[in-house]
Amino acid sequence: MKSRQEKIEALGRVIDTLDILRVKCPWDAKQTNESLRPNTIEEVYELADALLRDDNPNIRKELGDVLLHILFYSKIGEEKGAFDIADVADALNEKLIFRHPHVFGTAQADTSEKVKQNWEDLKLKEKGGNKTVLGGVPQALPALIKAFRITEKAAAVGFDWPSAEQVWQKVAEEKAEFLREAEAGRRDEMEAEMGDLLFALVNAARLYGINPENALERTNAKFMARFNHIERRAAEMGKSLRSMTLDEMDTLWNEAKSTEAK
Repeated sequence: MKSRQEKIEALGRVIDTLDILRVKCPWDAKQTNESLRPNTIEEVYELADALLRDDNPNIRKELGDVLLHILFYSKIGEEKGAFDIADVADALNEKLIFRHPHVFGTAQADTSEKVKQNWEDLKLKEKGGNKTVLGGVPQALPALIKAFRITEKAAAVGFDWPSAEQVWQKVAEEKAEFLREAEAGRRDEMEAEMGDLLFALVNAARLYGINPENALERTNAKFMARFNHIERRAAEMGKSLRSMTLDEMDTLWNEAKSTEAK
C-alpha cells in the first residue's frame, strides 16, 4: 500500500491531467453539470454492480470513474467561481468531525446504532443541513432504495417496531388488504395495496439487518443465471422456450439449481 504522500501526489496528478483535458480535449471542454449527470448515474451503478460481486479489480476501476466525475464537477464549480475540490474536501472533513462528537468531542456512543442515531440528530442541527427527518432522502432515488432510507431515518428517531418479529403482523395485514382488492378487481386499489405490502417487507428486511436492494439484486442475478441455463439447454435440445411446456422448463430450472455452487 502507498504512503500518505504518495496518495496525495497521485490525486494531484489526476487533477493536473483533468486541468489539461478541460482545455485541450474538445469533448472534455464542452461538458457541463447537466451533460455529465447521466454518465455519473451510470458510473455509480457500475460501481454498485462491482461491489455486489466483490470484484476488486473492477471496484478499483469503477471507483476511478466515479472519482473522475467528482473532480470534474469540482472543476466546473471552480470555473464558475463557486467552489473547488479543496472546498469540497474541507466541507466533507468539517461535516465528518461535526457528526462524530464521540470521536472528536465528549459525546458517548458505544454501539453502531447509537452512532447512527446521533448522526441523524446532528444532521438536523447542522448549518445548511436537513430541517426535517426525511428531508435528506433524494426524490430521484429508485423506489426500493428510497423506501429503505425512509424507514431507516424514521427508525433513527424512534418511529419503529419494538422487535423484528412484530413487523410480520403488518406484512400479513397488508397482504390481506391486497388480496381483498384483487378479489374485487379494483386495479388502482390493488396497486396502492401492493405498494403498502412492499413497504412493509422493506421494513422487515431492515429490522433483520438486511439491505433489501442487495437482497433483491442477489435474487435477480440468481434468476437470470437459472433462466439463461434453461434457454441454453433448450437450444441444445433444438427447442424454443415457447414450444416447451412449463414442466419441461421446471425440469431444466431444477437442473440449474443442482449445478449451483453450494
